[in-house]
Amino acid sequence: MKIKVKQFLFLAACLIGVRGKVSAQSLNEKDNAYFKKYEDSLYFMQKSVFYSKTDTAKLKANVKFYHLFEEILLNTLSFNYPFDSLKDINLRTSSDKRFRIITWNIPRQDGTYNYFGFIQALHPKTKKYEIYELTDKSTTVKSPESYQSDNTKWFGMLYYNIISCGDYYILLGWDGNNKLTVRKFIDVLSFKKDGSPVFGKEVFKMPKKYPKRVMFEYNAQITMTLQYNEAVKAIVFDHLVPKDNFLEGMSQYYGPDFSYDAFVFKHGKWNLEEDVDVKNAKHKTDNVRKDIDKKDKPIYAPK
Repeated sequence: MKIKVKQFLFLAACLIGVRGKVSAQSLNEKDNAYFKKYEDSLYFMQKSVFYSKTDTAKLKANVKFYHLFEEILLNTLSFNYPFDSLKDINLRTSSDKRFRIITWNIPRQDGTYNYFGFIQALHPKTKKYEIYELTDKSTTVKSPESYQSDNTKWFGMLYYNIISCGDYYILLGWDGNNKLTVRKFIDVLSFKKDGSPVFGKEVFKMPKKYPKRVMFEYNAQITMTLQYNEAVKAIVFDHLVPKDNFLEGMSQYYGPDFSYDAFVFKHGKWNLEEDVDVKNAKHKTDNVRKDIDKKDKPIYAPK
């Protein structure tokens, strides 16, 4: 299937003037004022998207929200605008300014979520940012860890951190899944020669396992830490275990046991190291969405 790409077509009548390669620009006062008007519209619309009383009302409002957001992002200058007032949107930019990924979800009454998003990525030849729509197909995926796809068959989640790894990027993500379990992911994003995105890549080294992304699934009432730790240069995470041995394999009974494992980059791969010492390293539980990953959840104490 051909990847859906919407390139920025500069229209002097409705968009702001061209000033060379936008990847190295900052916005001036006029630019900021222009995007602020759009942001204000999105801010007003997001209340209906995320806080309407019914699923139907939320999804209907999201159609208008999505298309307006897309219209704004088609202006390549928008890459430099932060959209700070959109608190229900996860917006993360790679340290090298190669791309920006924007994700959000709509909670449904049955405990599941619908995911939406865009990638703004710098084209290797034109040096302009192109927009790629993220179309969530996670409900059709039986084996998330072995799944590789483009943006049209995205495994939806909220991304909260980006780790640059040269020719690819590690993305840390959160998925509410359902009423019983929550999932977190170490996802991988790379780009083809034509600039289009690919999710999933074999960069992990684990015993008897060669995943294209790593998934952690655990009790929905529990908080799990999954963060990149600068102090030890590793992706550090809680070790998950079942509440009782006979519950092994039933993710809704899994939670942290107060020990940590990590993926450490060695010899071109992210190598799994178990029971790592993180006493002197700072760890913060990620706040992907305050209303979802709530504070003060009970500490999981396996028997």
